[in-house]
Amino acid sequence: MSPSKDKDGNAPSLLRICKDNPRYFADDTGKAIYLTGSHTWGNFKDTGKSDPPPEFDYDAYLDFLEQRSHNFIRLWTWELSQYIYHRGTMTYAVPFPWKRTGPGTARDGKPKFDLRKFDPAYFDRLRDRVVRAGARGMYVSVMLFEGHGLHGSLRPWCWEAHPFHAENNINGIDGDADGDGYGLETHMLKIPAVTALQEAYVCRVIDTLNDLDNLLYEIANESGGWSVPWQYHLIKVIHEHEGRKPKQHPVGMTFPWARDNRATHEDLLKSDAEWISPFHTEGYRDNPPAGDGSKVVISDTDHLWGIPKDDQIGDAINWVWKSLCRGLNPIFMDPYRPPEGSGDELQPKITWTEYGLGEPTIDMKWERVRWNMGHSRKYAQRMDLTASAPHSELASTGFCLAVPPTEYLVYLPDGGEVSVDLGAAKGKLAVEWFNPSTDEATEGDPVEGGDRVELTAPFQGHAVLYISAKNR
Repeated sequence: MSPSKDKDGNAPSLLRICKDNPRYFADDTGKAIYLTGSHTWGNFKDTGKSDPPPEFDYDAYLDFLEQRSHNFIRLWTWELSQYIYHRGTMTYAVPFPWKRTGPGTARDGKPKFDLRKFDPAYFDRLRDRVVRAGARGMYVSVMLFEGHGLHGSLRPWCWEAHPFHAENNINGIDGDADGDGYGLETHMLKIPAVTALQEAYVCRVIDTLNDLDNLLYEIANESGGWSVPWQYHLIKVIHEHEGRKPKQHPVGMTFPWARDNRATHEDLLKSDAEWISPFHTEGYRDNPPAGDGSKVVISDTDHLWGIPKDDQIGDAINWVWKSLCRGLNPIFMDPYRPPEGSGDELQPKITWTEYGLGEPTIDMKWERVRWNMGHSRKYAQRMDLTASAPHSELASTGFCLAVPPTEYLVYLPDGGEVSVDLGAAKGKLAVEWFNPSTDEATEGDPVEGGDRVELTAPFQGHAVLYISAKNR
């Protein structure tokens, strides 16, 4: 497929760790790429309260992302064909990698799975979703497994509708080895027959997608700490299988979480994954540690807040800019389409018709988070990101991404005054203020390099300051 370009003229190319700045991935020219974007639960499998669930409008979703200058999504999967989650309403999900041929009826009332027969329609959809995102200049992380449903949904449907349930397949596969009504063993290495099926599925995904450039992999969403050895194993499977193919794509390990069995940040760092998504205990919500290049960090609200509460929305907006200034890549788990029957907590809404895009509705209270991710990307594109590094010591606020002596991006969480050390710079530097609350940029008076300067934001509230010796 010939590369397509997004509205900013950017074509996605194969990512690899940036040699000159391993906090980021780089494109085929070696230029560092900043990843940011919204992802939502139904963007691959259709999910909903009806059976079958309504079809997800993927083109409208891509319009939504493109309008906000996002360039990254997680493409979600679900392992259960139905589950009771959060508010106690049954949710259904389709399609699945394996054919439902029978004979016999599974627990969800449909034909049993034949786990030796892949369903080509599933992999055709997967490829189509990645290709269509690439045509908009977007990178896609393909989620291979989903662990949260196995330990977080309500019994008995946390396991009853899984293809590896003994009563749901014709192959004699039972993923609940201890018979406790949970299939957590499927995310371990305890059942060789299950692991072999998972390996075959992963390899089929790779065979389907390997020639595409705008691609990353994620092993599993929020399986528990018990899954760490299993995830390490599958990272190795991907690396080995792709190693025999023309292209190799980054593999990610996102935080393995369960209420009573969490992994540790060290588990992520010790993995062979190229990128990770950490947990909030490491300060990634409020005062993110600076990326040190040991892994590319894609900081995801999914593992930091879940969905931030109403009184945390301001914190989430601040988190976007703090993450940029600390050399991280922020992404947002977006309640893009309000869950059916969820009540009024997602109000106020605005219909897509008012944007000229048609339905469905989106929740407007998250708009500042969404738009600020796009604005953060635009500043990252203006900078020489390949040469940048977090320099907290250069700004009194502690949030500064800089390329001394030519560029300084500073975030002021509370607005007001800031002191910036321009001792390495020479001559006059241009000053620009950006208001994250109004999307407006204002030119400031130039400053002289060679010393520390004191500046005051020209508006109330949090602010972004860009000081540059370049006309970029």
